[in-house]
Amino acid sequence: MPKSLNESLASEQPPISDADRPSVNGLAGNYSASEREPLASHGPKRKPGITYAAQDQLPKLPIPELEDTCRKYQAVLAPLQNRREQEDTAAAVQDFLKNDGQELQARLKKYASGKTSYIEQFWYDSYLNFDNSVVLNLNPFFLLEDDPTPARNNQVTRAASLVISSLSFVRAVRKEELPPDTLKGTPLCMYQYSRLFSTARIPTENGCQIAQDSGSRHIVVLCKGQFYWFDVLDDNSDIIMTEKDMALNLQVIVDDAEQTPIQEAAKGALGVLSTENRKVWAGLRDVLTREEDSNNAECLGIVDSALFILCLDYTEPKNGAELCGNMLCGTSEVVKGVQIGTCTNRWYDKMQIIVCKNGSAGINFEHTGVDGHTVLRMASDVYTDTILRFAKSINGQAPSLWASTSPDPSRRDPASFGDVSTTPHKLEWDMLPELSTALRFAETRLADLIQQNEFQILEFAGYGKNFITSMGFSPDAFVQMAFQAAYYGLYGRVENTYEPAMTKVFLHGRTEAIRAATHESAEFVKTFWADTSPQHKVDALKKATQKHTALTKECAKGLGQDRHLYALYCVWQRAVDEEGAEAASSNGYSSPADASSDRGVNSQRGSPSPPQSPANDRHNKNTSRSPSSKPPLQRIPSLFSDPGYDRLNTTILSTSNCGNPALRHFGFGPSSADGFGIGYIIKDDSISVCISSKHRQTKRFVDSLEAYFAEIKRLLRSVKKGEGTGRSRARESEGEKKAGKGRVIKADGQGASGDIPKGGDEAPLEEEEDEDLGGYGFFDAGMLLQALKASQGEKERPSDKAVGNARRAIGKKLRLSEY
Repeated sequence: MPKSLNESLASEQPPISDADRPSVNGLAGNYSASEREPLASHGPKRKPGITYAAQDQLPKLPIPELEDTCRKYQAVLAPLQNRREQEDTAAAVQDFLKNDGQELQARLKKYASGKTSYIEQFWYDSYLNFDNSVVLNLNPFFLLEDDPTPARNNQVTRAASLVISSLSFVRAVRKEELPPDTLKGTPLCMYQYSRLFSTARIPTENGCQIAQDSGSRHIVVLCKGQFYWFDVLDDNSDIIMTEKDMALNLQVIVDDAEQTPIQEAAKGALGVLSTENRKVWAGLRDVLTREEDSNNAECLGIVDSALFILCLDYTEPKNGAELCGNMLCGTSEVVKGVQIGTCTNRWYDKMQIIVCKNGSAGINFEHTGVDGHTVLRMASDVYTDTILRFAKSINGQAPSLWASTSPDPSRRDPASFGDVSTTPHKLEWDMLPELSTALRFAETRLADLIQQNEFQILEFAGYGKNFITSMGFSPDAFVQMAFQAAYYGLYGRVENTYEPAMTKVFLHGRTEAIRAATHESAEFVKTFWADTSPQHKVDALKKATQKHTALTKECAKGLGQDRHLYALYCVWQRAVDEEGAEAASSNGYSSPADASSDRGVNSQRGSPSPPQSPANDRHNKNTSRSPSSKPPLQRIPSLFSDPGYDRLNTTILSTSNCGNPALRHFGFGPSSADGFGIGYIIKDDSISVCISSKHRQTKRFVDSLEAYFAEIKRLLRSVKKGEGTGRSRARESEGEKKAGKGRVIKADGQGASGDIPKGGDEAPLEEEEDEDLGGYGFFDAGMLLQALKASQGEKERPSDKAVGNARRAIGKKLRLSEY
């Protein structure tokens, strides 16, 4: 049985046994270049066990010094506060350093001494204690580029190709043949890959758990809200179906789903229940499983234990914005009072591969155990493999992405497959009256949620990474300043901004928070919108981007302030719980652990409303620091009752840079009611941005951003024109020769004089710094404040439920004979 999440977190061992892992003194010393790069040669196969070979070498995430964290806390708040607020925060910090801070730091170090990571358990608790719907709140999406072969961009062909490539990725992970991620030659933690497949987020009355069936062999297919399953792997994790067989199965499923009118199918689209409030969903799962061996219980077990979910949508979104919305939350379309949108064709507790009728495809993933960087690797490898396999069908000598491949299923002895069922089966749920009622209410709440949000995209083709680096800027810092300038241009103020920095250079590392709104960025946006010279504006931009790059470096080393402060808060909360305190202060402040049990009148059934924030209850700055008869740790520490701490955890611009040429777009929902969710991809010659908000003039923000990109390019060109040129050695050599005949063609990236823009000496280094960015993470979604308020303290969880391997041929078997 796989370890529970808590058991895994309590162990410092990577997700493989020491007996199976080769001893390593250095990754490069044990594996040749050709073995680390599968496309580099067709030579010897890679050694098994390479995926986790470097785990034992990875350092633990450092606990920053308390004084450094407090200093950085004040620094990130300064641009967001007026002078009086800054003084209040400074006083709160000094009180914290003199009193509770040192003791909490000591407790944190003691706690972390036996842990893989000081933040990991607190991190998981913050995810799993989140009660509201995961749709638009936690789950992000990737939109893949179309298949480069137009003939393959139909639903069944594209889906079959993506599934086969995904299974090859599963096989590589299970056999530990997947080359480890690296950053500038340094191996990264690969632990998250063990949590990528056959996992499910299971709601309970006491928070969610992560269940995993490490021996899962089947996938579940959703089509028009109806559920189907069939086996795809044998016991050796080898693929047992050809791509042609897969396409046949999927076509059978599509045709069978068509037999049920969509209005009728919607009445049994139980996937909608996975969008409910988690406590409500927990109660409904109890209804499904109240009889241990019932049909509903077995159907639910099939879904929970699947490798992943394949969603075959019957619609064709008309534009990029609709495509992004479809991948993130599905569409809402009510006809004659019945929901027939694709929002009913989802199961949000697992990874989902979504394919539209026209072959457009994307991924929506359950986010508890994996960050965007991990899923990006999977998406990139899957997309690459679909192309390479097609190339191999034309030229048998084409390279393979994998160290080894499954035996050709068409040439295997059928007996070698073992006890498998490759024929699709339809899951036929018993629709109890209480399930039908719950489904109707869940759908209306989901439709409300979808209608409350809007999405806009920008596919800016004016320039991309190449132009930005040629000007001497970090691409990511450059785009971050664009968000700051566009927002300031609309609203005239600087707001709290979040961007994740990847910390996977550490064992079980996730992300740290880059706070992009700095003193330098604030000065830049004011200078940019003022009547000043282009040189002054460019100089201000340079300072702002350099500051952002420096912050990125610090955060990538695990030396930011957010994670450390959150861990200290959790340690304080744990101390209060251990001492049995019923309140954290005698001044009317209740512990979030206690307050979280209260439900607001406007909350959904079972959904926690945010408890009274200590900061909001702090009308007089002196009262929070007045002497109290309570023991020190039963008073909420001054830093956490500081209004600045609430502001730090209320993100207005939630941003993340996560993508590569395999992706067209990437995005997620807004982090707060008045905020924007901004996912972006910086490509060589373009910039893709997907922005969401709760109808906060999203299109206008996109237009402002596009206008900024054009204007800053004009300013950079005008400044570079006055500085002279920096040309390549080849062009310098050409200039020394006799001029050739004909007119010289000017490139789009050239200045007005026709010369190539001058690049700074640091440009290559600036570009490399973007590798520290970690993609979308839970804390990026702005849920931390709710986690802080709703958390009930760290409690021991029951073991995660491992889904059993044994199962009967559940459901109605479909006929293949007519195909």
